[in-house]
Amino acid sequence: MRVTVVGAGILGLAVAARLASRGDDVVVVDKEPDVATHQTGRNSGVIHSGLYYAPGSLKARLGVAGSRSMTAFAREHGVRVDVCGKLVVATSDAEVARLRTLAERGTANGVAGLRWLDPAEARKVEPEVRCVAALHVPPTGIVDYRGVCAVLADQVRSAGGEVRLGTAAVAARTRHDGGPGARVQVRLADGATLVADALVACAGLHADRFARACGVDPGARVVPFRGEYYELAPDAVGLVRGLVYPVPDPRFPFLGVHLTRTLAGGVHAGPNAVLALAREGYRWRDVVPADVADSLRWPGLWRLAARHAVPGAREVARSASRRLFARSVARLVPAVRPQDLVPAPAGVRAQALGRDGRLVDDFLVADGPRQVHVVNAPSPAATASLEIARYVEQRLDATVAAA
Repeated sequence: MRVTVVGAGILGLAVAARLASRGDDVVVVDKEPDVATHQTGRNSGVIHSGLYYAPGSLKARLGVAGSRSMTAFAREHGVRVDVCGKLVVATSDAEVARLRTLAERGTANGVAGLRWLDPAEARKVEPEVRCVAALHVPPTGIVDYRGVCAVLADQVRSAGGEVRLGTAAVAARTRHDGGPGARVQVRLADGATLVADALVACAGLHADRFARACGVDPGARVVPFRGEYYELAPDAVGLVRGLVYPVPDPRFPFLGVHLTRTLAGGVHAGPNAVLALAREGYRWRDVVPADVADSLRWPGLWRLAARHAVPGAREVARSASRRLFARSVARLVPAVRPQDLVPAPAGVRAQALGRDGRLVDDFLVADGPRQVHVVNAPSPAATASLEIARYVEQRLDATVAAA
């Protein structure tokens, strides 16, 4: 079977490598000149454990399995990886009940080795942390996701497939050509057409637009949220040994600022979450009017804003103030000061938003005739990418059989 895969981030490449390994004739296309340019190459590099997600959800099932398979893949192929564990810390008595609920959820999801720690035990893991209780999560790690993508791209090529970079796909249609079965015609920005037996789209920040251009209604709209990061200055890096996370507040849509050790020996602090003014809006000055209009036309955004006006305003204020950002970090590690924070590159999260104003909480995959579109794949999608590839393969085979 000849398959066109749109997107050379970690999901597109994982799907392509899996299909190529079974003998499919695979062509990957991506508009960028390199792989892993957007979400994959700009995230914090965490291998998540599967702790946070609703039991039975795709995120839970694929995330827990992905934690194991991604770690094993990296070790097998010589990609840098460090399973350093993390602490989720309750900084007030009011957070302890939520932390216990999180521990119960992690146990239900099959996360291995969870340990409840008192403050003294937590300081043995992270000496500078301040908390009233903590949850130690051993399977969490950090990995070079760009390195993973390089291996996957090589696997595609070694199996006879192609990875065409600098090649933008703009639309597709499934058509019957008079012979047996149907074909998917993928139109490229240069006017050329790729003809395949099937299409898989992992278009990230443009996933919903591309799905609609292919005649598939995903039922949600991707709204871009920029996550802004700092790094700890060199003389403050020693304040954090591994990963330190807050207890998530279920009233708010995003996790909150946390601290992540990097493979290079630094420490990321962040991200916050603000509405990006472009699908690829990595800075405040990155403004694409058509992208802004696209977001503002979606009624779900207005409903989300009305529901979360106060925390949204706090995120914007934190974006503008290093002092406020440092205050959020210091809730976890009090020794961090504003002068310890150095600006770092931002990322943009492609978050699908329903018409009702609720974030799509799970992975969202939409099917069309001989087409599979991965529409919502925020964290832990990179962790779960090899498992998502298995899931997409099954969906693809089903839609091809039904066509």
